[in-house]
Amino acid sequence: YKKDLGVHTEMLTSKMVDLVNLGVINGRKKTLHKGKLVCAFALGNKALYDFIDNNPSVIMMAGKYVNDPYVIGQEDNMVSINTTIEVDLAGQCASESIGHVQFSGAGGQADTAIGAQNSKNGRSIIALYSTAFVKNPQTGEKEEISKIVPTLKPGAIVSLSRMDVDYVVTEYGIASLRGTNMKERTKRLINIAHPKFREEITRQAHELMFI
Repeated sequence: YKKDLGVHTEMLTSKMVDLVNLGVINGRKKTLHKGKLVCAFALGNKALYDFIDNNPSVIMMAGKYVNDPYVIGQEDNMVSINTTIEVDLAGQCASESIGHVQFSGAGGQADTAIGAQNSKNGRSIIALYSTAFVKNPQTGEKEEISKIVPTLKPGAIVSLSRMDVDYVVTEYGIASLRGTNMKERTKRLINIAHPKFREEITRQAHELMFI
């Protein structure tokens, strides 16, 4: 494991505590609140709650402070890692809805992504599986679809703008988007889509004149 990681997060989780116990997370190199795990709330198993109980190394503060992009940006080398429901070839992320249907909330996704971009050597990452299984409304059967799409579904909420995504990561690789034009973004995102969908996404991208 790479050591000397720090935590400044909206939600503290059980796996983060596991990394603390392994010595991976210690906060020694943090710029802000050195040596402390900073969060707005915690959610996990009993070991997590036992860990934070009367623990001076954990600072739980109001979300308006923890999620403030200006505050996050004061932490050098900040890495924001979020996921999304689908991402289009421009890099726009729909993380709250499936088309016009509300699915989740935005949470601190935009806050942490923008904060990380304000950070010295910071970066914003979207990590997702390349596909999902969804029920076909006509047949009732589950079908595999690509989560990297030419355009977002009609009515989809854009939770994270394309300018706030530095990297998109799937099980097929990493697409570095910062500073790229539409043509380059399209090619890089197609390269990390599931191989079975790449030909069709490429065909649609040509029709839309993205490439």
